[in-house]
Amino acid sequence: MNGLVDIHCHGAAGAELGSTTEGSRTAAAHHRAAGVEHLVASLVSAPFDDLVAQVATLGPLVADGTLAGIHLEGPFLAHGRRGAHDPAALTDPDPALVERLAEAAALAGAPDALRQMTIAPERPGADRLVRALVEHGVRPAVGHTEADAAVTARTLATVADLQGAPALVTHLFNGMAPMHHRAGGPVAAALAAAARGDAVVELIADGVHVAPEVVRMVFETVGPGGIALVSDAMAATGLGDGRYRLGGLEVEVHEGTARTTDTGSIAGSTSTLADCVRWCLEVVGLPEDDVLATASTTPARALGLLV
Repeated sequence: MNGLVDIHCHGAAGAELGSTTEGSRTAAAHHRAAGVEHLVASLVSAPFDDLVAQVATLGPLVADGTLAGIHLEGPFLAHGRRGAHDPAALTDPDPALVERLAEAAALAGAPDALRQMTIAPERPGADRLVRALVEHGVRPAVGHTEADAAVTARTLATVADLQGAPALVTHLFNGMAPMHHRAGGPVAAALAAAARGDAVVELIADGVHVAPEVVRMVFETVGPGGIALVSDAMAATGLGDGRYRLGGLEVEVHEGTARTTDTGSIAGSTSTLADCVRWCLEVVGLPEDDVLATASTTPARALGLLV
């Protein structure tokens, strides 16, 4: 399986992307061997200085083509929907971090390394941050949020208008309130935006994060042009059960499912994008052309990797 594009991935083979240069190359090589042609490294929430250092570590790998870019998943996320993010690292949006990260990427020889940043749009200062991200060519993504449907819809529309391209939604259903018929929340707003062509929603199709019937519903509602399959793979990918780390948190993997040891939140996946593709084909029973589009052309266009 060749030509896959994974825009949300934290690591593999015992290594977390951004931790060290050698470890990052090891993780990237694991995903490339599994058919991922373009890999975006995702960084979990951390203190500003740590994130700057991680971008500096990954910059050379973007410059030499090992990675297709960097995704900042935080630290401007909602405490109540933080999942496997260190609560001590979460804070209100600050455009100064974007400036520091962009400078670190440029100094590392990869001025266009920053591809997307996940934010909770209800946090104070989110509107200013969205504009700062777009000005730097970074795609804002809505996720790990307590926002209601109205705030989510307004943010996605603003992002799509500012960047002239669909907004992103980080791993739909995970890190946000579930959809209720009297309060649709971010899920309803995201699905409506994607159906209109104003958003692309990520789906972690690993058999753990989202049920098969829900994945099928999203495909039939939105279509492959509005879906980006992602692995959300963490360091345990390619290895067995045991204890690992994700950012500042300890994670235990049991029967292939990763959870934080403190709260039991799902902590990424242990699947490659190729595994997700196979699951969509063999378990969900989706058309092959549609599934391959959501694992290649749609995510590539969502991050500007394809015109």
